[in-house]
Amino acid sequence: MGRYDFRPLRVHQTATQLLQANKGSSPPPWYGVVSNVPPAQALVRTQPLPHAQRSRRKQTKKASKLFQPQQITYDEDRLRKEFFGDHPWELARPRMVIEDDGRDSYKTDWRRIEQPEKGLSGERSSVVQRQMHIQQTDPDMPKAAAYDRARKEFYGLRLLEDTERRVAREEAMWTGAQFGPSMMEIGMKLEDQEYDRWKAWAEEESKKLEQQNAAMYTDTGSGGFEEHAPPEEELGEDDPSEVTPYAV
Repeated sequence: MGRYDFRPLRVHQTATQLLQANKGSSPPPWYGVVSNVPPAQALVRTQPLPHAQRSRRKQTKKASKLFQPQQITYDEDRLRKEFFGDHPWELARPRMVIEDDGRDSYKTDWRRIEQPEKGLSGERSSVVQRQMHIQQTDPDMPKAAAYDRARKEFYGLRLLEDTERRVAREEAMWTGAQFGPSMMEIGMKLEDQEYDRWKAWAEEESKKLEQQNAAMYTDTGSGGFEEHAPPEEELGEDDPSEVTPYAV
């Protein structure tokens, strides 16, 4: 392992000696900080506490997962997974996860799903928090019933937001505002382009297939299937045109 290097612990002492010897014009910016908060003296990492699920039986070999962090789970994780499984497009909405003072949880009142200080969120899902509040205030209500109640309130607010956006757009267009194509129009245009590309490819493939089928039934040499009539001199005695009738 080699020797330990204690020079980083003596940085403040060395800087003090240099200043006393007038070998520096002014103390460095970190001088006061290191004086108030000196470096740690412990050079060996302490062993972490054992996991809760670890058995207390004697182990014959060293544990391989000793320094891995313990998994932390919350009740909201299971509800959030169920909500986003039913509403995957909520993950595509813009979201803000930054708090101003870190005390947003103390300002929310989940007796209603609409919060004045925060919008309808999918990351910290309002449905999840509202469902948990309903289950806490009414323990006899089933989980599915609480989830349905929170979803209905969520759908009502989403419908109200869409109505407000449509009304604002119509008002702006009435006053002369011009908007670009909507997401639906852009999607339809891309779909039409893809359909035209596929149609051209399909027509070309159909022509190639027709040419291949026609080439299979075309005589290209002496091995064809064309029938040739035999010459007249090859007609034998059994030719019906040369048979004389019997005399009566």
